[in-house]
Amino acid sequence: MWTETHVQVEVAMIKTIQITLPQELLARIDQTVAELDTNRSALARDAFEEFLFQLRIKEMERQDAEGYALLPQDPNEVIVWETVQDWGDGGAQ
Repeated sequence: MWTETHVQVEVAMIKTIQITLPQELLARIDQTVAELDTNRSALARDAFEEFLFQLRIKEMERQDAEGYALLPQDPNEVIVWETVQDWGDGGAQ
């Protein structure tokens, strides 16, 4: 008897690119990939992902700062929360 099975396959589209690097940087990259037992492409992918993640964090921080500048925090708001906060330090009050 045959049964129907659904399999979801994720296909990553890979594109080859060419970049220009100073020789000293390439030497450091090659040393690093050898130490990490990886390859240039994997290191580059990880570095690009990390860079884009950090860029997104900076953008969210900028948006937060902009929001607080437009609507500053009321000092009384902090006082109210200080009375109910629990730092988990065994009740040092």
